[in-house]
Amino acid sequence: MTLLRVTARRLLEEYDSQSLVEKLLERMLFERGITVGEAERRSWGNSVPQLAADLVHGGLGDVEMLVEYKMPLSSKRADVVLAGVHPVTGAASYVVVELKQWSSATSYEDDPALVTVPHLAGGPKLHPVAQVRGYCEYIADFARVLRDQPDALAGVAYLHNVLDPAAVADLGTHPVSTTGRIFTGADTAGMLAFLRTRLDGAAPSGPAADLLLNSAAAPSQQLLKVAAEEVRDRQVFHLLGNQQLAVDLVLHDVEQARAADQKRIVIVTGGPGSGKSAVALALLGELARRGRTVLHATGSRSFTTTLRQVAGYRAPRVKAMFTYFNSFITAERNGLDVLILDEAHRIRETSANRFTKAENRTGRPQVEELIAAARVPVFLLDEHQVVRPGELGSLAQIRAYARTLGLEAAHIHLDDQFRCGGSERYVDWVVDLVGLGEGAPRPWDGDDGFDVRVAETPWDLERVLAERRDEGYSARMTAGYCWKWSDARPDKTLVADVEIGDWARPWNSKSERRLGDVPPSQLWATEDGGFGQVGCVYTAQGFEYDFSGVILGPDLVWRDGRFVVRRGANVDPFLKTKQLGDARFDLLIRNTYKVLLTRGMVGTVLYSTDEETREALVRLVAR
Repeated sequence: MTLLRVTARRLLEEYDSQSLVEKLLERMLFERGITVGEAERRSWGNSVPQLAADLVHGGLGDVEMLVEYKMPLSSKRADVVLAGVHPVTGAASYVVVELKQWSSATSYEDDPALVTVPHLAGGPKLHPVAQVRGYCEYIADFARVLRDQPDALAGVAYLHNVLDPAAVADLGTHPVSTTGRIFTGADTAGMLAFLRTRLDGAAPSGPAADLLLNSAAAPSQQLLKVAAEEVRDRQVFHLLGNQQLAVDLVLHDVEQARAADQKRIVIVTGGPGSGKSAVALALLGELARRGRTVLHATGSRSFTTTLRQVAGYRAPRVKAMFTYFNSFITAERNGLDVLILDEAHRIRETSANRFTKAENRTGRPQVEELIAAARVPVFLLDEHQVVRPGELGSLAQIRAYARTLGLEAAHIHLDDQFRCGGSERYVDWVVDLVGLGEGAPRPWDGDDGFDVRVAETPWDLERVLAERRDEGYSARMTAGYCWKWSDARPDKTLVADVEIGDWARPWNSKSERRLGDVPPSQLWATEDGGFGQVGCVYTAQGFEYDFSGVILGPDLVWRDGRFVVRRGANVDPFLKTKQLGDARFDLLIRNTYKVLLTRGMVGTVLYSTDEETREALVRLVAR
């Protein structure tokens, strides 16, 4: 959980700036499989030794420095966490230090939470006091060793290069607290005086560092209270039929599992729009209200990012309760009361990847990690949405694995339809159309609640969607992965890779940041500015919009009365592995188009790049 653990005195004795950077780079590559940019390397070589020297000078040379401390169940890192003993209480005490190399900074457009830093690209930055306070809140929310110890954490932003306080005078307007203080190089003595109120320079600091590094991770009661107020009490999610039954069943099993001190597994299945995510969020809010330790996890960056925005709109701390399947490799057994696993069809064979540390490459199945992490794991899935090799989440597989552990899995199916205008007829038609159902493709005979049409050209498809947007509806275009996907140009404009005749549009942005009016990749489906790009299954899965325009590429074409898959026409890098057999590839492509065709709430517009397929679609879809 930290790249380097060392006292301030030993750091100065054993490392110069260059060797320290080399050591941290080596550890970063080994621990996380990534490297860092030049700015962060400069910070390691300049700021960390400066902090260590100041600590030694201030009588705190034997305090432990946890350099690049990785926060529980997160990829976030704090520059340094100082670990030691509180000089008054004798309890473990920690100070989070955010190091800045800035020489000057000003408030951004009179907003006290944002700052402008000369010569730093990328627009305004978060005020360093707000940044370090957020780190303190996160650690307090998830490090179980700090439970019921409200005074164990403090936070400091240290701008050691600022020797003239006037250069950052604007930053002093931000409110400060124990978990958010700011000091400059002109006031090093003041910072050391503050640190000595938090850390005893003469007491052994090793045990305190051990406590934090070995702490189990679980949401605190305070965070659960905030989540209950934000998610449950907003009354946003109205459950019907089996949705409420699923919630009640999980709540029942949670209480029974606690009473009997045993594990229970619940599996909730349902098609697109059946309300699985509404169930997940309702559960999160209600369990939080009851004080049960609960987290929500998915295998989708886009889906998790959007849920964080929706559920944590007014309370940003709640966003930390939404994480990923691969966050539980080293989680404590039964450390949570409940782990809600949304989009569980995206569970993979293993959480390990090429960046995983050697000691964590145990070959342990990801489903085992997830079951082990909570007393009641709840899997919500749709078996027809498996679109990548290695995705293994299915009712049969989870049940089979549960039986190997001597556990039974309760199952509930959500049979109501809330996507596609509530049209079960349309969803069933799509399943048979793409060859995933038991029936043969058949003509679409219409449904008053859902509009289906075929476009003659991509221009026609885009025009229909644009007209619907002008009427106040939301709309997006998606396509099969049959065109290359270029990086953005140096000027941050997108390349129009999806070319069909004289029509060309870019894929959605790869960037995690907004590029002008173009939203970041994970928010393409939900934020303004996404209409001008074409989304793929990885950015569309899990989302819905009023009108969906779907471009069927040359990897799925109509021949001899049915759709057939052409492997050579698909360029998805995830499907290029030679180990992927033809039968599995065929299924993944059909699942992909099933996902794309069921994103619309009001209607779907179809277009195929293949003339014979377009003619078949025209025959199948009543006008």
